[in-house]
Amino acid sequence: MAETFADLIAAEDVLLFVNAAVTATGQREFRSEAHAQRLSLDFLHEYVCVNYRPLYAATLALDINDHNAARIVETLLRTAGEASAEEKRAEGRLIARRLAILPPQRVYRLFRALRAARVNNRRTRAILRDWLAGRPDLGHDAVKYRRGLKTAARHAHLPLVTGGAGAAGSAGSAGKGNGAGEVGDFLFAPGRRTKYQHPLLDAHRRAHYEQGALYDLPFTVAEGFAARHAVGREDLAERLAPRMTRLERLRTQRSTGVGADLSAMPLTRLALYALSLPLDERVRRRAELTGALRTAARRTAGPYRGTWGRVAAVLDDSYSSSGSGERRRRPLGTALACHFLLESLAAPGAYTAWWTSGAVDALLVRPWGPTPLGTRILDALEHAPERLVIVSDGWDNAPPGLAGEVLRVWRSRLDREGRTTVVHLNPVYDTDGFDVRRLAPSVPTAGIRDAEDLPALVEIAQFAEGRTGMAELREYLDRRVGLFVDDDPFCYFPGEPGTAREGR
Repeated sequence: MAETFADLIAAEDVLLFVNAAVTATGQREFRSEAHAQRLSLDFLHEYVCVNYRPLYAATLALDINDHNAARIVETLLRTAGEASAEEKRAEGRLIARRLAILPPQRVYRLFRALRAARVNNRRTRAILRDWLAGRPDLGHDAVKYRRGLKTAARHAHLPLVTGGAGAAGSAGSAGKGNGAGEVGDFLFAPGRRTKYQHPLLDAHRRAHYEQGALYDLPFTVAEGFAARHAVGREDLAERLAPRMTRLERLRTQRSTGVGADLSAMPLTRLALYALSLPLDERVRRRAELTGALRTAARRTAGPYRGTWGRVAAVLDDSYSSSGSGERRRRPLGTALACHFLLESLAAPGAYTAWWTSGAVDALLVRPWGPTPLGTRILDALEHAPERLVIVSDGWDNAPPGLAGEVLRVWRSRLDREGRTTVVHLNPVYDTDGFDVRRLAPSVPTAGIRDAEDLPALVEIAQFAEGRTGMAELREYLDRRVGLFVDDDPFCYFPGEPGTAREGR
């Protein structure tokens, strides 16, 4: 009996950490300061790594945010001496796969953190070297992420040359045809060459004195030279529009007038963009914005589109959904994205949405008013849905505690057979509780950051009801790890004999 109880405690600890790793970013929230977030996350990472190291590493295969994914990688590499050879091998595969999907600027920031922490063992150098070998164009990285690449090369003692063998060849193989040592010279001896064969390296050299070279550079790099050549941001964006990324076009659309293909944008990012627009502009562009959101939702739903039956959603657009200066409107943006995704997942014509403010036009929602979750849950349950999804920070205050009581009575008195599946998704981390705030013990709760993760989070929320032991959780994590690692045929334990990445 004691062992079973210990398993339940362990499962709860790991799930608590997963919720934090999905939602917390160490930034200020509506009800908590940044330093409190960081202290809370510091404790959780250390506690789970020390007590459940294999499961701590396995969370890299889940839909956690980039901040915590990089933090897990850093922690595993800093404490490599505490892991067995088998654990290191499993961790190496997970780390290699996770780094491959992280944004490059985040990975370079991680390398800087490892250098500051003086972590420079053989395993770390192998991971760094092989990640650099997998970059599609090291010359591009040298221009766009100059400081990060320079720090990484110094820390791992990597000679950045091309055409070589071994570690040096791996580090510079991405720049084949650029001339031996071009990237190294660009980073460490910029005055050595009067011309570079790599077009971006040479454009960066010429941009110091030639205005035309700006238009051969990435947009963010060209912005740094624009003032020197008296080039306006609008003119620069117009000329560089074909070279700009989707997010750069979206970010600069209003200030520069350069159009962005909204239908290709990620769902949550698109919802946040829509909420950043004034209400009159949302009304004027209603067809464009709604069409793009529904297209993104259908793309996200994929094969699950229309398979969830009758779905009701209770969505929080109270004042607290405004987030903070660092996470502006993030909770509301997540709720809006979930609204369109749930609409796509539900059977045709079988979806109803209830906003806490009483709003009926999803595109015009804004952070406003109290949080009458209990009343809205009653409205939603009156339609007897097969699934009820609640997206809220859990601060039920009109009146306080009504939502929890409604859900308790519904589950214990009115729906003992479980005809309606209820899941609470919370986009805000609660620093005081080291978890996301819950509405009722009988309702599974999971943290959420991006609506794209909603189907997977609904699946993992079943483990948060307090009745699932470690065996079931381990089985689930093992399955996710297998799918995550096997998705990349080149993912392996760095430094393991006979596993070099050939042909990548």
